Amino acid sequence: MIMKKTDPEYKQVLSDIEYRVTREAATERPFTGKYWDHWHQGKYKCICCDTPLFASDTKFDAGCGWPSYNAPENPKTIKEVRDTSHGMIRTEVRCANCDAHLGHVFDDGPMPTGLRYCINSASLQFEPSENAKPNQDK
Repeated sequence: MIMKKTDPEYKQVLSDIEYRVTREAATERPFTGKYWDHWHQGKYKCICCDTPLFASDTKFDAGCGWPSYNAPENPKTIKEVRDTSHGMIRTEVRCANCDAHLGHVFDDGPMPTGLRYCINSASLQFEPSENAKPNQDK
């Protein structure tokens, strides 16, 4: 089920950076987003439609300045799109429900997947687990 608001509706509920990232495929500067160094237990959800995207136990410190995960919580909640912008060939990651731009996926992540989902904090909202404690592993 695709759920999408109109541009004016998104502009009313998202901050400027959230709108630019999710609706215009902008990228926040590294080491500036609220989740790049966030290690609490819970779920990272789409800021536009509340779809669960990534679990905290798949998050790792890639040293790149953006939240990085080795797998989506459910592969059906994201879609991958070929991105040839900025003179590069990359794989863009979008929310399968509302088409929000999330970031990109690369094949330089840790096992077991070998993938690094490099995601903009501005595209996410965090929902802590009950009795959540910070993860000790990065």
